[in-house]
Amino acid sequence: MPTKPKLGQNFLRDAQAVERIVAGLGDLSGRTVVEIGPGEGAITGALVARAKHVVAVELDHDLALRLRVKFPAEKVTVVEQDVLSFDIAAARAEHATQGERLSLVGNLPYYITSPILFKLAASHAVLDLAVLMVQREVADRITAQPGSHDYSVLSVTTQVYGPVARMFTLPPEAFLPPPDVHSTVFRWRFAPRFAELEIQEVPFLRFVRMAFAQKRKTLSNNLRAAGYAPAHITAALEQAGVPPQARAEALSIDSFAMLSKLLAESDVAAPSAS
Repeated sequence: MPTKPKLGQNFLRDAQAVERIVAGLGDLSGRTVVEIGPGEGAITGALVARAKHVVAVELDHDLALRLRVKFPAEKVTVVEQDVLSFDIAAARAEHATQGERLSLVGNLPYYITSPILFKLAASHAVLDLAVLMVQREVADRITAQPGSHDYSVLSVTTQVYGPVARMFTLPPEAFLPPPDVHSTVFRWRFAPRFAELEIQEVPFLRFVRMAFAQKRKTLSNNLRAAGYAPAHITAALEQAGVPPQARAEALSIDSFAMLSKLLAESDVAAPSAS
């Protein structure tokens, strides 16, 4: 079947990779799995053999029709929709058992990877585990540790919602048509740290975006540009044990949490989100 490049379609052709992806989800017996972008159904078929039910979210009308023919409706619900408007919580309420959190798998379209990841983070309450395929360079940022050049807003935002781990990388030849990049599969377990760190979700994420606003600038300069008073920044950095010339990429999530709390307790009004 011809692909539609504008939809970012690159169909996985590596059967061994399919098995490794599905195995990464663990025991699926009795579980409901959401699949993002099932395409021609390579991963879907492996899920059907292991899971109680699969909710396949496919934007392409022609592919959605083919999936409905290929798989029995009692095993696979095909939702013809843009994943960014897909209601994950509603899918859980309709298809999962009481108290079950969904597993999720997907070969994410490269052009909307970050928005999808942020959507999944926002849906963490109904998700348990995700195994996702993204462009290798994006996986580098997602899994990066403090001090790495790849450590970024995406690293902190993803990891504060739960641990991430790289699984394996595939060459372009594993897909049809071959993309121009390598693709990496990673596992993401949803276990948000906000309560543990005693921080509020929205203000913390806003603070992280301000801290990384200009990666080449120091953290102090970025926070001043965001509206924090220099004296409060200096005091908070000292109390948090952060060097005054540090950049945001040097801070762990724990350090970000401490710094955000210290500045929130200062007498300066919290800056507005940009």
